[in-house]
Amino acid sequence: MTRRLWKVGTNSGNNGCPTLYTTPSGDYVVQGDQVTDPDELRQLDNLTADEGAVVVPRELLANFGPREAVPVPQMISFEEFDGMFTTLRHSAWRLETRRRYAWDEQQDTYRQFLSTGRVDWDLDDPWCRERREQAALGKRFERVRILDEPPTDGQRYLLDNARRNTAVGETIRVLTRSKADELQLPRADFWLFDARVVALLHFDDADEMTGVELITNPVEVLRYAQAREAAWHHAVPYDQFSG
Repeated sequence: MTRRLWKVGTNSGNNGCPTLYTTPSGDYVVQGDQVTDPDELRQLDNLTADEGAVVVPRELLANFGPREAVPVPQMISFEEFDGMFTTLRHSAWRLETRRRYAWDEQQDTYRQFLSTGRVDWDLDDPWCRERREQAALGKRFERVRILDEPPTDGQRYLLDNARRNTAVGETIRVLTRSKADELQLPRADFWLFDARVVALLHFDDADEMTGVELITNPVEVLRYAQAREAAWHHAVPYDQFSG
């Protein structure tokens, strides 16, 4: 359906650009000179074939842009989230903070673990193949898992799961919850991709993951990067945990 555009303002006379428009949903459309230099376009992050770039004069935004910042969570689909694990350039780092994950408890491997204390992991399933392929390209995958004292059943399951992670190229460390609280680490699970974007994982009261929120504000991303540095420094390899 064609959107109705309302002109917000322009810095031009009658030559048509640059101009700022708004849509019924509150998004903005910018009219301006296209960026066509190939070397300039190569400097843009993740520019797809469906996207373009235009030059926006500072005064256009200053005069006609939003007057007050209204934070709006940027949610992405689970499919988009999964895609981030192949489009990352350098590294993906996760902090796992929860006492249980409902998804884990729905797996046959979880029932096997509760019955025998150990899982026969399939290292050739699609997830394992993809992670091995990405790790072979030189990309780093690391996690710190927070453990209660004593660990819950779900956390003990993930300790066994760390054998699988390690076999396909991830590095897993663990940290006690008391130490995590001392370090004032975030209480929420998150992934940090290439040290520039955070995927904050949302869960409901039943421990089901309900959504993924992207955080790209450099100031906020820095806080998560600082949490990563503290957690990684104090955590120990999973197979050295004796709790």
